[in-house]
Amino acid sequence: MNKLSIRDLNLKRKRVFIRVDFNVPLNHEGQIKNDTRIQASLPTIRHAIARQGRLVLASHLGRPNGKVNPKMSLRPVATALQKALNCRVRMASDCVGETVKAETHNLRDGEVLLLENLRFHPQEETNDEIFSKQLAELCDCYVNDAFGSAHRTHASTVGMAKMIENAAAGFLMERELDYLGKAILAPERPYVAILGGAKVSDKIEVIKNLMKVVDVLLIGGGMAYTFFKAQGLETGKSLVESEKIVLAGDLLRWAQEHNLELILPADHFVADRLDPKAQSQFVQVDQTPLNWMGVDIGPKTIAQFENKIATAKTILWNGPLGVFEIQPFSNGSLSIARAIAMSTGTSIVGGGDSIAAVTQAGVTDKISHLSTGGGASLELLGGLHLPGLEALNNK
Repeated sequence: MNKLSIRDLNLKRKRVFIRVDFNVPLNHEGQIKNDTRIQASLPTIRHAIARQGRLVLASHLGRPNGKVNPKMSLRPVATALQKALNCRVRMASDCVGETVKAETHNLRDGEVLLLENLRFHPQEETNDEIFSKQLAELCDCYVNDAFGSAHRTHASTVGMAKMIENAAAGFLMERELDYLGKAILAPERPYVAILGGAKVSDKIEVIKNLMKVVDVLLIGGGMAYTFFKAQGLETGKSLVESEKIVLAGDLLRWAQEHNLELILPADHFVADRLDPKAQSQFVQVDQTPLNWMGVDIGPKTIAQFENKIATAKTILWNGPLGVFEIQPFSNGSLSIARAIAMSTGTSIVGGGDSIAAVTQAGVTDKISHLSTGGGASLELLGGLHLPGLEALNNK
């Protein structure tokens, strides 16, 4: 985790290429629906402006499949960024080429140029060497602040970084690494992890890695039903990954042999269909009706999970504990969000639905760290190497 920081760089009069994550959701009119990612990048950008750097910002947006798509232009981001920074943000017509190169050379101290969508070129995602070199020619030093793309071996995250003498981490990248790194390498104990979401297969490496580190592992959401099936329980129409039942059984045995508290729901909310108007009821997990499906954790489980969270010194939560997007089935996730907020320990929440639950519960300011990483967070927690991180210079 000991990487060169933007703090270590002399930015004055230097063209500073900052790889940011401006992959924001847009509505049909091309307006930004949520600017969280823009806000998250501001400390790094402001630091570079204050140090009189000449900023060249680059990001992808959406999946244009290597073709120019005006609906995925970063122009709306330039407008929003200009407002947030209260200074002019120039918008480049492309992200490489002689015109863009000339624009970077025309920048003055503290000025900002936003490049057009990197993924308008297929060479970005293939980590093409020539494309990487074209990007590297736009700057004197490199800063990666796009933790959410650090697991990608792309030209802007890996290829160009290796061609530049000084390649450092931005503040957001540092913050992610500080919190997630500590959660893997040196957590305060007791350490409680809560994993939810639909599938075991999405989080196999995370589960395996965390089982070696945590004191208590609480499992809910759709993935719990594959574990129930491994225990021989009736799961009705609940989501079960039949090809992962043996693995789930192996994980349960490993937990038992290594005295790990792996806690599955004791009761759950079941419904006859995925619909807000569905018939629904609370039952014990061993009494699931044949043609019903589990859609949320029940009150006994919520109370049990809350008790474990209350005594924890480190809490990690990734993945909803029910079908969170359907309002009647969101109570479990919202209850856990509130319980984590009341904890005095260090709390890390990652994953879109988990962050949405914390936001909906109105407790974002009570969480130590909201991880913007998505796939990158899961890969780091799963013990995998992040190419975008490894490409940066060590201190």
